[in-house]
This record gives sequence, structure tokens and C-alpha cells, in this order.
Amino acid sequence: MSKNGQGLLEVLKGQESDLLADWIKEQSGVAPRRGASIRESEVRDQCKEFLGLFQSAIRDGGADDIQGPRWGGVRELLSNLSRTRGLQGFSPSETASFVFSLKKPLFTRLGRAHAKDAEGLAEATWSANQLLDSLGLYTTEVHQKAREEVISRQQQEMLELSTPVVKLWEGILALPMIGTLDSARTQVVMESLLQRIVETGSNIAIIDITGVPTVDTLTAQHLLKTVTAARLMGAECIISGIRPQIAQTIVHLGVDLGDVTTKASLADAFAIALERTGRGVRKVRAGS
Repeated sequence: MSKNGQGLLEVLKGQESDLLADWIKEQSGVAPRRGASIRESEVRDQCKEFLGLFQSAIRDGGADDIQGPRWGGVRELLSNLSRTRGLQGFSPSETASFVFSLKKPLFTRLGRAHAKDAEGLAEATWSANQLLDSLGLYTTEVHQKAREEVISRQQQEMLELSTPVVKLWEGILALPMIGTLDSARTQVVMESLLQRIVETGSNIAIIDITGVPTVDTLTAQHLLKTVTAARLMGAECIISGIRPQIAQTIVHLGVDLGDVTTKASLADAFAIALERTGRGVRKVRAGS
């Protein structure tokens, strides 16, 4: 263990109780954003556990690199804390303050311990500052990564919800699409449609693009991929919602939809689907 590590460990061990009390007091002065809260008993338990793991890591000679195996316990604690506080509504800076708020009470005690040794105080303070800065930044990184994972999961769920496959009739499915069709969404659309074709044994699928604002070359290619995948599963596709503007755009782009049946409205596409399955719609007299 280095000299600086030994001095830091002595302060942590010899004044742990008072250090813990002052550290908790420092955290109480950090006002979390609205809706974010945490019990004082939980803060106390987290602080006490952190100090214990912090001391163990320094005692084992790991005062220089928090990425080393000796700091595994500290990193795990901070990872769990960051993810939990992120879900509780704490911002990255509020979460990192868990570590940074330890600086003032720790530096105060280091100053007392090295009152007659200016050089030793500077070295010990610098060593402790580097460690706490690294650990504080680590909590921010974990917090950000956890937030990105939540956003990614929510986006995936929204994609799945925005591409429902509806059974219109026996053997006829409809896939109403709203919004921009990109590669990621195409994959979700394809998987959802193929899964429903297998589940229902349908042989006709209507892809309605009424809610798609624009159609470019890439969008048309995505549609054709979906049609091709459905055909491989034994289902024929009809594309509905071809508005005049979209029809002009497709012609202008030179996109060849091949032998894909297209209709202006979902109602027209449904009528064609019924006809191809040997069914039809007829009017009946009221009351008959």
C-alpha cells in the first residue's frame, strides 16, 4: 500500500462514525428534483456500505485504479445505486453527488491529520480527490447507460404498439401503419406480420400506408421486402392508402411495385381481399 493510501485508510478507519454523520448531512443539503426522493435510512445504509467497501479496496492496495478487481465491490454498489436513483427520478448530477459530497468531510479530516505536514496533506488530498472524481464519473456513466437502456426499451415497445396486426376476417389480416418507415421499424413490422400469418393461417394481408406521411425509395424498398417475406409464408399482400401524392412520388422515383395489388383505401383493399377468398358483401333490407 502506498503512503497516501495508508494515510487515507487511517483517517477512514479512525473517524468513520463522525465521517459518516457529516457525509449524510452533506447529502441532505442537496435538494433533488421534484418527484425524486429517498429515505434517510436508505442513504445511511448506502453510505455505510460504501465506506466499508472503500476502505477494503484501499487496504488491498488498489488506491490507484478503480477499474481493478479490488474495486469490484465499490463499482457494483455504485452501479446498483445509479440505476436505482435513475428510476427514482434523480438526475445524473444528483446521483454523482452521492460520491462528490464525501469530499468536504473527508478533506477536512485529512487536513487535521496532516496539520503539520503540508506536503503530505497535498499528496493525500490529491490522491483522495482523484479517487472520488473517478468514482463520481463512474456513477454518471452508469446512470446515463441505464437511461439509454430504458429509452431503447421504450422505443422498442412503442414500435411494437405502433404496428398492430389486425384480423379483419377469417384468412384476412390488416397492418395499418402510421409514421415514418425505417429499417428498424421494417424489421418489427415484418416479424409481427409473419408471426400473425403463422398464428392465424391467413393467406391475405393488407398493408395500409394511409398514415405514412411520405414515401421515398427507401420506404418503397421496405414495403417490397415485407411483401416478399409474406409471400414466402404463403400470403398475398395488398397495399392500400395510395394517395395521389404518393402515387406521383412512386412514379417519379421509378419504383417498380411489380405485381403487388394497390388500392386507394383500406375499404377497397378489403373488398378485393373478400373477393379473392370467395366472399362478398351485399346489402340487406332493414328489418329483414
